[in-house]
Amino acid sequence: MSIAAGTKLGRYEIRSKLAEGGMGEVYLAEDTQLRRRVALKVLPEGLAANQDRMRRFVQEAQAAAALNHPNIAHIYEIREVDGLSFIAMEFIEGRTLRDYPHDSETEDLPRVLRHLQHVAEGLAKAHAAGIVHRDLKPDNVMITRDGHAKILDFGLAKLIEPQQTSATSSEASEQATAILQQHSTPGVVLGTVGYMSPEQAQGKTKEIDHRSDIFSFGCILFEAATGRKAFEGKDAIDSLHKLVHAPTPQIKEFNPGAPDELQRIVRRCLAKQPDERYQTIKDVAIELKELRRELENAAVDPTTSPAVLGEITSPSSTDANLRQSLNATSSAAPASLSTRASEYIGAGIKQHKLATVISVVVLAVGIVGLAAYLHARSIDIPIDSIAVLPFVNESGNSDIEYLSDGMTESLIDSLSQLPHLSVKARGSVFRYKGKEADPQQVASQLSVRAILNGRVVQRGDDLTLYLSLVDGRNGNQIWGDHYDRKLTDLISLQSEIARDVSSKLRVKLSSADEQRLTKSYTANTEAYELYLKGRYHIFKLKPSEARTGISYFQRAIEIDPNYALAYVGLAHAYRSLALAGEMPATEFFPKAKDAAQKAVDIDDRLAEAHAVLGITIFWYDWNWKEAERQLKRALELDPNSADSHSFYAGFLSSMGRHSEALNEAKRARELDPLNLFIGAGEGQALIHAGRLDEALASLQKTIELEPNFWFAHMFASDAYTEKGMFTEAIAEGRKATELSGANSHSLASLGCALARSGKQAEARAVLDGLLKLSTERHVSPHNIALIYTGLGERDEALAWLERAFEQRDPRMVFLKVEPKWNNLRADPRFQDLMRRVGFTQ
Repeated sequence: MSIAAGTKLGRYEIRSKLAEGGMGEVYLAEDTQLRRRVALKVLPEGLAANQDRMRRFVQEAQAAAALNHPNIAHIYEIREVDGLSFIAMEFIEGRTLRDYPHDSETEDLPRVLRHLQHVAEGLAKAHAAGIVHRDLKPDNVMITRDGHAKILDFGLAKLIEPQQTSATSSEASEQATAILQQHSTPGVVLGTVGYMSPEQAQGKTKEIDHRSDIFSFGCILFEAATGRKAFEGKDAIDSLHKLVHAPTPQIKEFNPGAPDELQRIVRRCLAKQPDERYQTIKDVAIELKELRRELENAAVDPTTSPAVLGEITSPSSTDANLRQSLNATSSAAPASLSTRASEYIGAGIKQHKLATVISVVVLAVGIVGLAAYLHARSIDIPIDSIAVLPFVNESGNSDIEYLSDGMTESLIDSLSQLPHLSVKARGSVFRYKGKEADPQQVASQLSVRAILNGRVVQRGDDLTLYLSLVDGRNGNQIWGDHYDRKLTDLISLQSEIARDVSSKLRVKLSSADEQRLTKSYTANTEAYELYLKGRYHIFKLKPSEARTGISYFQRAIEIDPNYALAYVGLAHAYRSLALAGEMPATEFFPKAKDAAQKAVDIDDRLAEAHAVLGITIFWYDWNWKEAERQLKRALELDPNSADSHSFYAGFLSSMGRHSEALNEAKRARELDPLNLFIGAGEGQALIHAGRLDEALASLQKTIELEPNFWFAHMFASDAYTEKGMFTEAIAEGRKATELSGANSHSLASLGCALARSGKQAEARAVLDGLLKLSTERHVSPHNIALIYTGLGERDEALAWLERAFEQRDPRMVFLKVEPKWNNLRADPRFQDLMRRVGFTQ
């Protein structure tokens, strides 16, 4: 009986039914604890009492869960809840290999060979652990939405003793953990007709080993190249007979254009005797990879264009597992695509006159030429803009979220060093984190040509990264690959993927460009991981998280005292604490400046170091000349840094150089269009320039992006106050206060709006609250002064501004342009204060 949507099985909540087969029902569910979608394979209650069926069910979970490979569907756990036994496994979006479209316009032989190469690599991992799949078929291979292959259903797996290899001690340990005690019944045929090996077909259970999977793999490979099963008979008995006795079929009989090398690989996989097959599936993977590269290299020559694949035929097994999880339709399979122009020419020579043959030849040449032209246009034109979306953490462990985020940021930073390539900054792309994002829609929203998706899997010391480069115009994958490394190789991996991605973008690099692209700021992997953890915490934008980030940066610096980027991270963390308004600036800004200066001393060409040094000098030292010098140096080193443009915009705005400021703010927004802080900062700059209507329009766009972003509501309150629209100003001020948790900045805007609207009692209530709070902890004196000036109490306002000056309150940098101080500008005391801060009237 089907389980209704909304039913909870432990921490899993059922969403919908996906499929039903011989091993049970499959449901899409939500893991409410880890907030991820999973597939639950549930054994029907009536069959749970069947000990043999239950043993096979548990066997599937134990065998697959022991494996760790990017091309094997990950098993999370096996559980029993309310009498229902189920496996929680990775939910994969895509299609089975059987349902995967092989169309002449979208699919070619090298691409599908890549899928099958990755299947072989996944099998190699299983075989090394002593696990044989024994039911390999197109239905048990999924192609994900970003073009990666994953093997499903180790439900018929038989464990054998691992072969003696030259594996490292860590590999040997991993193998040992995968060995389970299992028994097989002699004479029982387990597998799927059309894909099982001869020894399986004859029920020779004791003779089945990893070479049986190699035979099944050969059947899949033959079918992919021809659109036909290798040993298809009139019925199941006839098919079994052919598996055991019929000679190996010839691919050329069904696809004359198939490469000879492919025929050789298939023939060896399909040898009747296990000793005559490949002895390891890894050898098959290597040969497929070499063949694929040869075909890709030959593709630039239209006279050697490879044959395309035939379709995979209809399924023969009732156990569809996760096939329907990808919304695969039940429409008829596409017609075979193995026909080539050469076949038409051959048929013409036999059946038509010379003139017809010439016409066909001309047509064929024209088709090939047009195809070559379109192919060249599609891949040879450099991609000039890209968005690297947040890599997905598929490890099932939220504690390593820092790794997926950090690898994304590192790649963004590396690619941003390239000339003539627009790379969207972190603030925009991380708006898509955790969301189902359509590549074409994202490309349109960010105005980029390509989207790069990534998935990260960490298991112990093993790290796997999948990458998929997608054309933003049509959603087609341009390139995809995966990287299997140890965590100790993390730094070199970052350089490798930066090189690979830039090559696929067709970006021409000088030696200096490549050096910047692959630059590593530390050789110590532990220090690098600590740096990534620090970044992960400070981007949570909470004082407690900033302090956690500081501890990680400090540990990274202890390991590598010359790690310039770690000093930059430390400077940003201290700066964020100083600007929060809840702690004294004198406690944190000097530390921020020292860290930033250290980064510059270590690496004078590090743009981020100059940027954070410049903005720190601006906020705290009030040394306008030196602040501008450092900010301009940052932009000289990295003209595509959205943060540097935004910092410089804030500086120029405070200096009253409004036209320059708004140009910089616009450039920052172009580079990082969805960054909320950049959007709010532009709104503030427009207020300071006296362009209130434009400010409100700009701030409204930011609020539409994130209605709960309190900074935008606070600045909107300020703009409405200056326009005399006090009802709206108070509403926005209350919203900002609610969302910020009564931060003193938002309370100051609200109190000023209340005071200027004539609601003196309410304004004084806000003021009294801040004054009382200031006796318990630090409150920005600048913010208290704002409410006093709104109330028209000049002496009190100026007294609190003096305190702000003594405490180096960073918001004193707004004295020249903040319209709330207009009623004080004629006062000599205010003019003297302006002079001491560094401004002239």
